[in-house]
Amino acid sequence: MIGGGPGSFIGNVHRIAARIDGLYTLTAGAFSSDFAKCQETAAELGVARPYPSWSAMLEGEAALPADERIEAVVIVTPNHVHAAPAIAALEAGFHVILDKPLCVSLEEARAIEAAVQHASARGIHFCLTHTYSGYPMVKEARARVAAGELGKVRKIYVEYPQGWLSTFLEGEGQKQAAWRTDPTRSGRVGAMGDIGTHAFQLAEYVSGETITEVCADLRAVVPGRALDDDGAVLFRTASGASGVLMATQVAAGEENNLRIRVFGEKGGLDWQQADNNSLLLKPLE
Repeated sequence: MIGGGPGSFIGNVHRIAARIDGLYTLTAGAFSSDFAKCQETAAELGVARPYPSWSAMLEGEAALPADERIEAVVIVTPNHVHAAPAIAALEAGFHVILDKPLCVSLEEARAIEAAVQHASARGIHFCLTHTYSGYPMVKEARARVAAGELGKVRKIYVEYPQGWLSTFLEGEGQKQAAWRTDPTRSGRVGAMGDIGTHAFQLAEYVSGETITEVCADLRAVVPGRALDDDGAVLFRTASGASGVLMATQVAAGEENNLRIRVFGEKGGLDWQQADNNSLLLKPLE
């Protein structure tokens, strides 16, 4: 694992997911750029091989016999440390599981794409994780749309309201807020890159549509914030459906109530994370 040390949010989520089926064991890690913290995390997790950097880990593991080295690398770092380790791991012959978003620029995306294509030809796999598509009812929604129960998709509404950045939290030393609102570490977008990516992926995943055109309004509501904390997107898909995507981190009182509604010729459906074991189907007749 690269990243996932002290103060990490998503690192533990990936570790829990890896333990669910018991097929993977965490055996090596570059959990922090601070080697002392990396060693501390390794001791807490029972990881035998901590490394001072991700490059040292890839080099060290590649030098081990095939039956001893790691098989896959999970990357759970801040956004600006996605592309380089992902490309290096693929080139070293390791499968890569990368937490979203893919990277912070179009140039990095193209470089990753080239590395993935080259690795794929050698049987090396690349996975970009979006956690919400793992919900059973999200998969059920996707299956029902694919089966034609809604008919031709006409309209998609997806929204992701959070409220944790309603104040200038990054100015108070909060680690997650600090890097997520920093253009040098988070990239060119804030809330839209952080949670809007989840909404975008869910819209395409459930509807089976491919978004081809967008018109977006992004803004920073909280004074002094360097990146957007609120945004709305109008979009169209390849088949002619249209939709609205809203992502905000200044919806005071909200936590993680991601919601999607899809409407077709014969009916609609509605799912939201606040009641994630339920899926509301609305047939026309």
